[in-house]
Amino acid sequence: MTTDAPGAEPTFTHLDAAGHARMVDVTLKQPTVRSATARGFVRCAPHVVVALRDGAVPKGDVLAVARIAGIQAAKRTPELLPLAHVIGVHGASVDVMIDDDGVAVEATVRTADRTGVEMEALTAVSVAALAVVDMVKGLDKGTSIEGVRIVSKTGGKSGDWVRPGEAQS
Repeated sequence: MTTDAPGAEPTFTHLDAAGHARMVDVTLKQPTVRSATARGFVRCAPHVVVALRDGAVPKGDVLAVARIAGIQAAKRTPELLPLAHVIGVHGASVDVMIDDDGVAVEATVRTADRTGVEMEALTAVSVAALAVVDMVKGLDKGTSIEGVRIVSKTGGKSGDWVRPGEAQS
C-alpha cells in the first residue's frame, strides 16, 4: 500500500485502476540489502516427539528433509505465489528444532534486490512444516501447523521491523 499525499487514502499497489490484480513494477527501485525471518510450529503428539528425538521416525531424518524442503521452497516462491517477483535469493537458512510439544521452524532469507523476501521466508517455514507433517503423518494424523508469521524484516523503503513480543535469534 502507498499513500501519495498527506491525508490521502492508501492505495493497494497490487491492483490496477479497474481493481484487477497486477504485479507491481519495481523497475525503478534501487536494489538494497534485505532480509526477513519467519517462524511457525508443528504441534505433534507426545509419542511423535519421542520418535523425533530418538531418530525413530520410519520415513527417516525428519529435520534434514524439512530443512532442505524449506530452503528449496524459498527459492521457488514466485512459482507458487503469482504476484511474487522473481528475485535472487542470496541466502536462506531453515532451523528446525524439536521441543516438548512438537517442532519449531524458523527461516531467514536474504537478498540484495528491489523487493523484500517476506514471502520467501513464509514459504520456507510453511513448506518445512509441511515436510514435517508428511514425515510423521503415519505416526499421528492429528499433527497440525500453527502460528506461521513474519517476525522481522530489514531493508527496503519501509525500513526495519520486528514483531512486538518476539524474541530475536
